[in-house]
Amino acid sequence: MKRIILLFAGIFAITALQAQWSNDPNNNTFIANCATGAGEVLVSTDPVSGDTYVQWLYGADNGWSPWVQRLNDEGVPQWPADGIHITTPNFATWSPGYALAAVEDGVVSMFRTADAHHWVVKINNDGSLPWGEHGIVLFNGEGGGRSEMIAGDDGGVWALGTDMDSTFLQYINANGTLRNYVTINDPSKKCSNGVLIPTYNGVFVVYSKHTIQGYTTYNKAIYVAGYNKDGEQIFPETLLFGQQSVGASYIHYAISDGNGGGYVFQWHNNIGGAYNTYVTHFNANGAPTILDLNGVAVHSTDPSHFYTNAYATVDPASHDLIIAFRQTDSDTQTQDMVLMNRITPDGEKFWEDGLPVTADVGDYSDILTEAFEYGEGYAVIYTDGQNTVNAAGYDMYGGPLWNTTMSTTRYTKSISLNSTGFLRGQNIVAWVNTQNGGVYGQNIGWDGTMGEVTPPTPPVPCYPPTNLQGEYIYTNEMFGATISWDAPEITPIHYNLYREDYKEVIEIDPEYTSYFEALEPGDYVYKLTAVYDDCESNYALTESGDDYLLITVTAVPENVDEEIVTVTKIYTLNGQMIRNANLEALSPGVYLIHGLTSTGKLIIKKIVIQ
Repeated sequence: MKRIILLFAGIFAITALQAQWSNDPNNNTFIANCATGAGEVLVSTDPVSGDTYVQWLYGADNGWSPWVQRLNDEGVPQWPADGIHITTPNFATWSPGYALAAVEDGVVSMFRTADAHHWVVKINNDGSLPWGEHGIVLFNGEGGGRSEMIAGDDGGVWALGTDMDSTFLQYINANGTLRNYVTINDPSKKCSNGVLIPTYNGVFVVYSKHTIQGYTTYNKAIYVAGYNKDGEQIFPETLLFGQQSVGASYIHYAISDGNGGGYVFQWHNNIGGAYNTYVTHFNANGAPTILDLNGVAVHSTDPSHFYTNAYATVDPASHDLIIAFRQTDSDTQTQDMVLMNRITPDGEKFWEDGLPVTADVGDYSDILTEAFEYGEGYAVIYTDGQNTVNAAGYDMYGGPLWNTTMSTTRYTKSISLNSTGFLRGQNIVAWVNTQNGGVYGQNIGWDGTMGEVTPPTPPVPCYPPTNLQGEYIYTNEMFGATISWDAPEITPIHYNLYREDYKEVIEIDPEYTSYFEALEPGDYVYKLTAVYDDCESNYALTESGDDYLLITVTAVPENVDEEIVTVTKIYTLNGQMIRNANLEALSPGVYLIHGLTSTGKLIIKKIVIQ
């Protein structure tokens, strides 16, 4: 498929009404109280309601346990002042892995408890717990390591857990019932560190197979496989990254490409002796499109620097990866700068060794990257050595748009592990003041503003043509092909008919919805798009769902001496189909008549109307 951008009140009363999102970087939006040393912050926004859920952890009577607060899209807390505390399970005194996913009518929190079980608790928007106060145990009690979770398409969630040897996958329906769970393992290796990527009819699991060498390194390879909600494997296990020796603390990351497939990236020091970040990609069938099993490096090998701590987003129009990463001095471990690069599904790098986002950011920087929702650009959010939070906006070609300091306060921040993505024009980040307690957050608009954000105007829908059809036709004088289609809801500037793998592009006036051309014998592949002021549509689909036509021209003449008794279609010589198949209504000219003979044979004849 193709789409190219051408241009650039509930059960709880709120105990104290909070202000909307702050527009003052010296005084960010207060979300809730918490203890000093809290952290592990996650955020998730419901795209339907616009509500954002913020989860953070700190030690309580039941261990290192989660609190959750719900904010409306203006940044006003909707639950009690300090959020809802998940109190009944017993948690460990350390961070064993948590996840969070907004669903249609609330949010689901996933975690590992002290007894090494994975659980999910759902909190409805009115603060109730429809799956019970304790929640639901997953994977029949197996698991015990990291947690991963994404929302499904029907109010349910996909949940993934790991232990030291296996990865476990299970779908939880919206009503809390469980589907079959899947165990991914390998008797000869450990299978862990899974990441979930949604696809059209299920989910992809990206996981590692590894053996531990000593205590601190893995021999590790990365695979992908696809499953449906009933636990059936729908795409085979496929190798994405070949085996590398990596540090045990370096896991891999994955992100949906918005087109049914995904990008996977990791950093290690097994190529060239210096840490670097490597990217690969797989399509909607789970097949790699970057064939080098080392992947594509975001920066050339540089023994004097490390290129790690990457965070990525995807251009919703081109489906290219935008990845930001930090450059660190390999000797002193001090950070030099934040860089970014753009990589296509085929592995092409737009910006060689990357474009600079900022320099002199101190010893360490948290990095978050999010594309604007309509594909006009993206933002890179980063912290510096003073714990200020900054954001830089760019168009999709890396051109700077704006630069905003989101927080100038210099206390130590435990910033959220993710941001919400740009929905309704704003992206949301949260953090904990680990010195004095308190959860804070800040929005940033697509135009670099904070506080009240005016959502961008949605682009005109880029509708494709529909009902693509085509056939080989013949007359006693010529052989060729006719292609026809139904016009989209909005009239385009013109249609692009691609022939022979894009070697030829035929531009067709929007008043026509068919095309004829005389051809030599052979096989011809056609694809069709509609072109508008600011975009080119996806390819038109045939009735069977294909985005192309294959027409074979044989040049074998038929018996054209028979008479047409039933007219089926009428075309002008330039390929325009006449909707009214009535010969008597035709204007003077030359036409190609498709019709059936008395024996049922389809033939085509050329006629002249005087």
